[in-house]
Amino acid sequence: MHKRLILSIALLLLFVQFSIAQNKIVVFQSDFGLKDGAVSAMKGVAMGVSPDLKLFDLTHEIPNYNIWEASYRLYQTVPYWPAGTLFVSVVDPGVGTSRKSVVLKTKTGQFIVTPDNGTLTLIAESLGIAELREIDEKVNRRNGSQDSYTFHGRDVYAYTAARLAAGVITYEQVGPVLPLNIVSIPYQKAVLENGVLKGDIPILDVQYGNVWTNIDASLFAKLNLKFGGILQVSIFHDHKKVYEGAMPYCQTFAVVPVGKPLAYINSLMQLSFALNQGDFAKDYHVGSGGDWSVEITITHK
Repeated sequence: MHKRLILSIALLLLFVQFSIAQNKIVVFQSDFGLKDGAVSAMKGVAMGVSPDLKLFDLTHEIPNYNIWEASYRLYQTVPYWPAGTLFVSVVDPGVGTSRKSVVLKTKTGQFIVTPDNGTLTLIAESLGIAELREIDEKVNRRNGSQDSYTFHGRDVYAYTAARLAAGVITYEQVGPVLPLNIVSIPYQKAVLENGVLKGDIPILDVQYGNVWTNIDASLFAKLNLKFGGILQVSIFHDHKKVYEGAMPYCQTFAVVPVGKPLAYINSLMQLSFALNQGDFAKDYHVGSGGDWSVEITITHK
């Protein structure tokens, strides 16, 4: 009987360990910018839940209402944070409407607190959904905020994330479980068809104007192209061609003269295009998102 009791307690402790986010880390992302007090207000709410929390920023410079970029920044960042980390992502042009407020648990153990408006598109594909719960605002909402309809980042998301991160609530207490179906933004998946690589432009390297694709290095390797080989690159916006040109596949930028184009594998191990010491996106009016796509063929190996 004594051994059975010990085993029961051990199983209970294990359950609790995996039911809450233990590491007390909360990472914030938004399109608020830092010109006013919105970000600080969210952090203040979190600290009001527990001053022991560790608060960090992913970015607050998402372009206004750009749900796609919010999705990509999570995809770019979440895998590098330990299991149990809470992410609050607030890019919410539909705030106050019927869109759901959710907490997604990835298969690698991180939690994303966000409106279900497309923000979860790339995380769901890359890390997988272990579970999805709708936030029960009758329980998980900042006291006194019931009449506030336009700042769910402060009143619902930061508050819920902080309670979960601090262990005030378990994941099960966030709210009812939902089917593993999130709102998804359509885009061109990376494929190789009849010698043509197709993909999309999920994001730009905003500092330098390099154009990043979703074509990963392993798929690109199937072309068997060595460094110095020439690619023919076409870029489309809403299926309309906006750029076509040839460029070498290079290991580093300095292989080509200043101002000349090149293709390379970026830090996320994905095919990208650049101008050596120039701004490819600006010079050729290239953007990013689900409506931007690329096609690549080899002209010379």
